[in-house]
Amino acid sequence: MILNFKAPNSELIQPNILIVDDHPFIIEGYKNAITRYNPNEYDFIIAQAHDCKSAYDLLEDENTPQFEIAFLDISMPAYEEKNLFSGEDLAKLIMKKMPYCKIVLLTMYTELLKIKTIIRTINPNGLIIKNDLTFDELLFAFDKVMKNEKYYSQSVVKMLNQSPHNSIEIDEFDKQILFHLSKGTEVTEMPQYIPISLIEIEKRRGSLKELLKIRSGSDDDLVKEAKSKGLF
Repeated sequence: MILNFKAPNSELIQPNILIVDDHPFIIEGYKNAITRYNPNEYDFIIAQAHDCKSAYDLLEDENTPQFEIAFLDISMPAYEEKNLFSGEDLAKLIMKKMPYCKIVLLTMYTELLKIKTIIRTINPNGLIIKNDLTFDELLFAFDKVMKNEKYYSQSVVKMLNQSPHNSIEIDEFDKQILFHLSKGTEVTEMPQYIPISLIEIEKRRGSLKELLKIRSGSDDDLVKEAKSKGLF
């Protein structure tokens, strides 16, 4: 956990910003953009963490201030002891502890199912595909969020616009998970057949249940609903 605080300037507004990313050079890029936003009006106080554990420790520290905005990478080293496996899990924790904090999620994911799940479960103030990100784009996104407007990056908007309103789209890994569930394969055995981790399989199974609105939580109900919609 690293806290970087600028020297205070009592004449300027001093919002507290959190950045969590496991790549230090990306954090520096975010900080450089943020500190160039309306410097005559704001003197941002920036805290940073590099994985789920250091972010958790920071959030649990009684000396940590309430954050106005949190920038969270979705993919980062997990903190399994606290069931924190991603930036999405950190977002949910922040939403509980700091309900007025604006959440901006950044990701390399470009699967429509994943994007829709993030929007539905987190409803972030900002959602940015990292391949869309430039210095100017980050400043534009930050300006939108500061003005209490939502910001979705170009690729997110394009995916959502090209998707029929009521359509459901899943990728090949999701189809394989549904197939193995239909055959009675234990989830713990699926990494033998699907080239992704057990944690990712469990997260995808949960996302599928959310997507298909399986209230019972039953795998059998999930398979039945997926088959009725012709998803596999």
